Amino acid sequence: MLTDFWTMQDDGDDGDREGGTGVKLATRTRTGKPPLYKVLILNDDYTPMEFVVHVLERFFGLSHAQAFELMLTVHKKGVAVVGVFSYEIAETKVAMVMDFAQRHQHPLQCTMEKE
Repeated sequence: MLTDFWTMQDDGDDGDREGGTGVKLATRTRTGKPPLYKVLILNDDYTPMEFVVHVLERFFGLSHAQAFELMLTVHKKGVAVVGVFSYEIAETKVAMVMDFAQRHQHPLQCTMEKE
């Protein structure tokens, strides 16, 4: 079989009907970046500030100082963006925060929206 491969004659048909080189270039499609989602913490009049700071440290990896500043933003403005993530990560973070708040009997609200 190997000798047949090396002795094959070119039949002149290079696969290109227009008389070109017969080289077919693969086309590449570029995939865009996935959309990002903002995770938001909403203010309420019942959840203790210390609990919000704890949530920000635990679920978003903020230092105590960063979490405290962000908690004050939530308190003063009513809402704050606590992170920007892919859809799956944002969805998971929202679910974890909501579950944690419910287990501790706090009405803290966490949502997400497309950036």
